Amino acid sequence: MQTFGKFSTNFDHEYLTKHYIYINEKDDSREDIKISIQDLNKLLKKKSKNVAGTIFLYNPTLSPVGYDNDSLLSEQGFDYDDKFHELNFNDMMNLFSKSIRDGYRGKLIEVKYLFNLNKANIEPTPILEELDSDLDRYSSNQLTRYDKNLNYQDYLTMSLNGKFVYFGSGHKYDRHHKEIISYAKNIASQAVKLGKDVYFTHDNNYDADECIDMAYFLSPLAVGKIKERRINAFKNAFRTYPPTIQKLG
Repeated sequence: MQTFGKFSTNFDHEYLTKHYIYINEKDDSREDIKISIQDLNKLLKKKSKNVAGTIFLYNPTLSPVGYDNDSLLSEQGFDYDDKFHELNFNDMMNLFSKSIRDGYRGKLIEVKYLFNLNKANIEPTPILEELDSDLDRYSSNQLTRYDKNLNYQDYLTMSLNGKFVYFGSGHKYDRHHKEIISYAKNIASQAVKLGKDVYFTHDNNYDADECIDMAYFLSPLAVGKIKERRINAFKNAFRTYPPTIQKLG
């Protein structure tokens, strides 16, 4: 698997504004056939043919090859050039690489985020208070802490390519963050309105239809006793194309 992204910055905040993963085809020796940035751009010219679907996550923590996430990319001399760059793998991308294989080879999957802010461990932090406040002002002319265009999904005009949307965007929303909850629900609802097949992992707390209504989608990654169960559920979901809904008993 390869993964590519575009980065932007505004007011010392960094955003991953575009993100795709590519599931490599194999050569006669069963080695991955790598693609270049030029190849990626050619594939993106025919999204309807080459993008299998979308995976929705909470927020990114990624860096281009040759850089890291220990500091802002600007501090490392990165040029925000509005071009795609191949990215380093993180834990989530490692999981994708091990899970999304046959049936997806030669295809792109777009990765979208509730928040494009490229920063580790934003929940739970005061950042969530800022995001919730931003979303309350999103549809107005008021200024927001984080860039309206770079950080947020405008769900009413949101473009979703491919047949499916897999939501792994999380489920633990603080009740006080009503705007974040509404925002997540609206994105899930819009995916359905756009005619996309929606997949995710859930548990006994809610049935599948309730999960879509409540934006209750378990993240593929977790810690502690449930870590392996979440990972295995994600792997099972992507054993088929398109994926399937998984329920943890």
